[in-house]
Parts: sequence; structure tokens; C-alpha cells
Amino acid sequence: MPETMRAIEITQPGGPDVLQPTERPMPQAGPGQVVLKVAFAGVNRPDALQRAGMYAPPPTASDLPGLEASGEVVALGAGVSDLRIGDQVCALLPGGGYAEYVATPAAHCLPVPKGMGMKEAACLPETFFTVWSNVFMRGGLKAGERFLVHGGSSGIGTTAIQLAHVKGARVFATAGTDAKCAACAELGAEAAINYRDMDFVDVMQAEGGADLILDMVGGGYIPRNLKALAEDGRLVQIAFLQGPKAEVNFATLMTRRLTMTGSTLRPQSDLAKARIAQELRREVWPLLESGQVAPVMDSSYTLDQASDAHARMETSGHIGKIVLSVGG
Repeated sequence: MPETMRAIEITQPGGPDVLQPTERPMPQAGPGQVVLKVAFAGVNRPDALQRAGMYAPPPTASDLPGLEASGEVVALGAGVSDLRIGDQVCALLPGGGYAEYVATPAAHCLPVPKGMGMKEAACLPETFFTVWSNVFMRGGLKAGERFLVHGGSSGIGTTAIQLAHVKGARVFATAGTDAKCAACAELGAEAAINYRDMDFVDVMQAEGGADLILDMVGGGYIPRNLKALAEDGRLVQIAFLQGPKAEVNFATLMTRRLTMTGSTLRPQSDLAKARIAQELRREVWPLLESGQVAPVMDSSYTLDQASDAHARMETSGHIGKIVLSVGG
């Protein structure tokens, strides 16, 4: 293998233009890790937050952006027995996906689903780990329950709609344009709420309230989400696009027996992420291989066009996932 690789680094905190090509030393596979030759890398909101200086990587992680990728296993660290050189996988990454090679725990790798290309597979880890762990493991969504997801046309949203629908929940979603609402409906949402025209609180209250809400907006949405919940409803927070603070009347939580929880994926332990991977392989990978669930693709850029990919994401005009073609 070469001694160096092409990569995209964050030259300083700022806008998309601070993403610049660079040469970096090849990553090495530590104990329990593998090195992947990257085919495609997913582009996600946390990448943009890191670029802006608002989401520092963990101390042991690469400073390069990129939290998911598909590729070929080219090196094995000590103790790795479940993977072989040449295996094609998609992987949740601690960082470093915007590069020709990346190291990641072997337990965070999943096989490329049968019948799926590497481009589509690169879109799976970050969103499917996030949705499965928060909607089903943490939120406990069950068949027949009313589920509301904000940002329904995003990578997270399109994944959540499909998984909740196929698991038998009644799905509701918010989005900012009629075209995005139509996309949500096609994926399985029985009602797609254009938040510029309708109040999701009114819509959900008319349905009896949401049993579970997945929110990435935060800020002023937090008290509104609580109003939109049914008795014994649960709110799961995964991001704060409008800020992490809000005034909440806890008497409402107590009298209506509401639950507020949430998580972020990147800081969780390797073991916690490995457990999510195991559940995905058992519960979700058969759905992907049967075609019942599929990643929604927006656009693809080359590695050197990473700044353009970030600019596209930050317009919020995209529907589904954005990827970088690295070696695919």
C-alpha cells in the first residue's frame, strides 16, 4: 500500500471553502480495527458542524471529517477475526472518511447488502445507526403507534420514515416544501406536514398526539413537541439546529407522564456502537436486501468537490443523502 493518501482537511473553522485537498500518512489498523480503501463517503450534518468548529472530534479520532464510508478491507488489526482482506463493507467511522483510506473498529463494519452498490451502501451507517438506536432502541417505537419525525426529507428523516412504516407505525413527517412533503409521503408517511403552511402541533393533536417524536431542530420546537405528544409520549432529541436551550414547563411532563431523552452517536463507546451494529444486521439488513427499505440518494460529488457537497447540504434543498466518490 502507498505511504500517503489524498484527503480533505479542515484548514480552519469556517464555511465550505475551508475544506481543502491534502496529503496525509496512511492510517494504520490498531487492535480490533481494519483499514478500508474508501469507495464512497457519506456527507452529514455533523461534518458541517465539525468544519464550522462546533463539533470537535473525540481525542483519539482523526481530525479529518467523514463519519461513514463504503469500501474494501485492505488491512486487519490484531484480534480481528470476522473480516477478511477483500471484504466489501460499509462502516460507521470515528472520523476520517473524506480520504482514500480510513481506519475504523471492525465491529462497526457491516457487509454491503446483497444487491446494493457501494454508493448506496456508503449512505447507510450514520443514518441507520442513528435512527435505529434512537427510534427503536431508545424510543421504543411499536407497531400501531403514531410517530412524528421532523426534517422528513433529510437522510435521517427518509430513513426514519421507511423503518417506522415497515415496522407498522403510523408515520407523520414535517418538511419545508411541497416537493419534500411529496417525497415523505412516497416513502410511507401518511401525513407530510409543510411547516410553512401548517402547525404540526395542531395536526398531531387532531390525531390524538404523537406517541414518539424524533427531533433534530431543538430550540423553539422543544415546547411545541411536548404539546404535540400524546399522554405517555416520548420525545427523542438528536440535534439542535435551532439551539440547545428552551423553557419547559415540567408540570406538563409530570401530569401527562411524558419522557424526554436523546443521544449523540459519535461520543458513544465502541462497545455501544458494536451493539447497534449487531441489531442492525439482525433487524434491518434483511429489509435492505429485500428492497423493503432503501437509502434515498440526492447527489454525488468527487472527493475534491467536498466543499460543493457541503454547500449543497447547507442549502437544505437536498432530499436524502449526499456522497463523495473517492475510489468508486
